Amino acid sequence: MSAERSAAWLAVPARWYLGVLFIGACLHKIAHPGSFALDIATYDILPLVLVNLAAVTLPWAELAAGLMLVAGLRSRAAAWMIAGMMAVFAIALVIALGKGLDMSCGCFASQGAVDEDPISVLTVLRDLVWLGLAGFVIVFDRGVLGLDGWLRRGGS
Repeated sequence: MSAERSAAWLAVPARWYLGVLFIGACLHKIAHPGSFALDIATYDILPLVLVNLAAVTLPWAELAAGLMLVAGLRSRAAAWMIAGMMAVFAIALVIALGKGLDMSCGCFASQGAVDEDPISVLTVLRDLVWLGLAGFVIVFDRGVLGLDGWLRRGGS
């Protein structure tokens, strides 16, 4: 098996992992938009007028990207969405750490869970690993075991 073909197959579990991760990350945010809005506001980066809009739309973008990755539908576009979100999240974390904020990252739960997911240098590194994984999917995904490949083969 060629290196390119091997990488295409390795992109499948990477795609599924990121998809499930983002689906899981959005569920609390969709169910509790007010708590997520508070998380966003705590970073003190966005103007307050945009906080509620971000709290309502971002989780749905995470859900769409996650479902697309799991299904293998427009995987590269979904991976680009996730890469963009991960870059923004990492920048937000670095800014919050620079301000000395002691808070939950808001990634998987709300501010009430500071002890469960506190921001730290490790949180930034974790996000950068996920950004790299999204980059791997962007570069190497070939629609193996996904709707993209199935549609390319004519649905058979």
